[in-house]
Order: sequence, then structure tokens, then C-alpha cells
Amino acid sequence: MGLWSHSAGVRKMAVFDAPMARDQSARILFLVRIVRSQRLGGVLLFMKTCVPPKDSSFKMKKGTGRLALLLAILAVPLLSAQGQNPAASPSASPSEPEAMPILKKMSEYLAQAARFSVVAREGYDVVQESGQKIEFGEVRKLTVSRPDHLRIEVERSNGEKSLVLFDGKEITVYRTNENIYARTSKPGTLDEAIKYTVGDLKVRFPLAMMLLSTLPSELDSRVVSADYVETTTISDVPCDHLAVRTAQGVDFQVWVAQGDQPVPRRIVITYMGETGQPQFWANLSDWNFAPDVSDALFAFTPPNGAERIQFLAEVHNVATKAASKKKKGGQK
Repeated sequence: MGLWSHSAGVRKMAVFDAPMARDQSARILFLVRIVRSQRLGGVLLFMKTCVPPKDSSFKMKKGTGRLALLLAILAVPLLSAQGQNPAASPSASPSEPEAMPILKKMSEYLAQAARFSVVAREGYDVVQESGQKIEFGEVRKLTVSRPDHLRIEVERSNGEKSLVLFDGKEITVYRTNENIYARTSKPGTLDEAIKYTVGDLKVRFPLAMMLLSTLPSELDSRVVSADYVETTTISDVPCDHLAVRTAQGVDFQVWVAQGDQPVPRRIVITYMGETGQPQFWANLSDWNFAPDVSDALFAFTPPNGAERIQFLAEVHNVATKAASKKKKGGQK
């Protein structure tokens, strides 16, 4: 999976999550509004990190006259770095646990879970041209029912709410405040839907790797080293604190609960190679490995007056194909 890429004016992170740029006047994340009187200097996708154009400031001017609404779901995600095997961590003292077995135990536990739900309270840095860091936050509730169901409820720090659903047949994203949604057909497993979201829809998905049934192998191929830091407590839960490095300059720390449920209780990611070394963090609570789930939980019925729009990547694909067809026609 291409989980970490760069494009002009836009930095796309790929770990468990990443920072995100925002239009402070509207803070459009899942959705992109194209207006006639405004040049955004680059499309803003939910959970992508966008470098503000040089001719713009943190407070963007709100445009007038809607030309179209385009949608981009979920954002950034997964442990980046390419194809390197994990290196052995430095020698630990006789009484100090080794980090890699703990990380492996955590990944296997999550990958083998038939269903679970968790609440993620998250924060992320947005580095300004001045070098100042601004932190934004959100709360997400994720419900997974393998092999092919997912529900994510999102509430951002400014009160905006969104809903993401996968029912084994379709991916749907609904933005409550705007009463707009996008839907695309993608029959298959949850793993396939996540990979499609990241690879084909060109969007980034917070904590996406944590939801994959292939999590152990994903970590094996990306982690370069892992060190055991200490035993500590997160919300009264004893945890093993690990410090992990990947091959492309992304460091992350994870606090893994001790005991019968070795789940991550906290994650902090530092983008060492990015200007200002921005961070993303998530506190994970209310883990439930026997949630009440039904087909209705993952179904979406558009509310009255809801407007259906297209995913941004789909619009780009149509435009690219049309341009290519026109070019070939002109060569005849």
C-alpha cells in the first residue's frame, strides 16, 4: 500500500495518523468545497497535512457562490516506511522486557479480534509558515465487525460531525452539518475496503493500520527498531511504554496495556523529516471486544434533503479519462 506520499503543496502522512491543515473559517475536512471566487491552492482532504500556499494565510477568505461539492473521506494513516525488516532493539537489562514481543502480541491480538469498538481522542499539529504549531483535535468512535463491516463516528473540536460506514458492499461518508454524503461501490472485506480507500480514493485514514487483519505483517515490514521505555499507567491501566522507529524518519511511541488484553492505550507519532516535526497523538479508551452489532448499525439511509456528491478521486478520474480521450481524438 502506498501509505506515505508527497505532492505539490500537500504532505500526506502514513502512520496510525497524521497532522492536518485547516481552513479556520470553515475547517472543511471530509469535504472539499470548490467556489468560483476562491483559489484554494490545493485541495484539502480530511486528515491530510497541507502546507498553506505562500499567497495565503492561516485564516482563509471565505469564497462565495458554490460551484460544486466534492468529498474526500478519512484521512491519513498508517505506519510508514518501506520494506525493511525490523532490527533487533538494543540489549535490555535482565529485568527489562523486550519491546518487539510486546508489539507483536498487541498486533496479533487486534488482528485476530472478530469485532471490537474503541473511542479515540486525538490531537494533531498544524505547522504554520511562521513555524508556529497549532493543535486541533477530534473524538472518534470506531466499531469493527470482521470480515466486512466498519462504522466510524467523528466529532471535531469545532463541533462538526461526520459518519463513515462500510457494509461489505459500499463505502459511505456522511457529513452531518452539511447534510451531504458520498457513496461508492466496493464489495469485499474490510481490509480490501481500507486499501481501496487509501490507494484508489487517494485519502488518508486515521488509525487504519490498527484495523487491518494483516497488522502483524504490516508492522514487520516497516519497523526498524523498538525499545522498551518503562512500565507506566494510562487511565489506571498498567502499560508497557515502547519507542519505535521506522525506516523513513517517522518515530512513534505506543503504550500497550498489560494483561489479557494487550491493546494500545496511547499512541504518539513524530514526523522527524517534516518541517517543525509535527506530532499526532491518540488516547484510546473504552475498548470493547463484544459490542452489540447488527446490520442496521452499518447501514445508511440518507436523511431528508441530503445531497449526494462524488468522491474527489472519482471526479479526478473522470476528468483525467476525458482529457486523455480528447487528446487521442485530436491525434487522429
